[in-house]
Amino acid sequence: MNKKLNILWTSNNVDTARLMVFMYAINAIKKKWWDEVTIIIWGSSAKLVAENITIQEEIEKAQASGVKVSACIACATELNVVNILTDLNIEVIAWGKPLTEIIQKNGEHLLSV
Repeated sequence: MNKKLNILWTSNNVDTARLMVFMYAINAIKKKWWDEVTIIIWGSSAKLVAENITIQEEIEKAQASGVKVSACIACATELNVVNILTDLNIEVIAWGKPLTEIIQKNGEHLLSV
């Protein structure tokens, strides 16, 4: 069984980010619920990351625990936050095709928030 989880995070709600996205992602790695966890920053969550210190600290904790954090370059470009995200050691890539492959054929798991 594939034990890779991708969390598609599109919400700009701070509480949802802290108490769902990051809490679950970090615990999923620490407690070995999943072998790999990737948080995919998409849409308004990119702007939240760029503007909110608390969320930036959560990203740092997640990365330190082994969670991979990546962002959609189209969204980051549209919101003018590419440089901020890359400065936070967040991978910024074109996510359309990889997301489609996750959904259609990779056998990976996707949680959308």
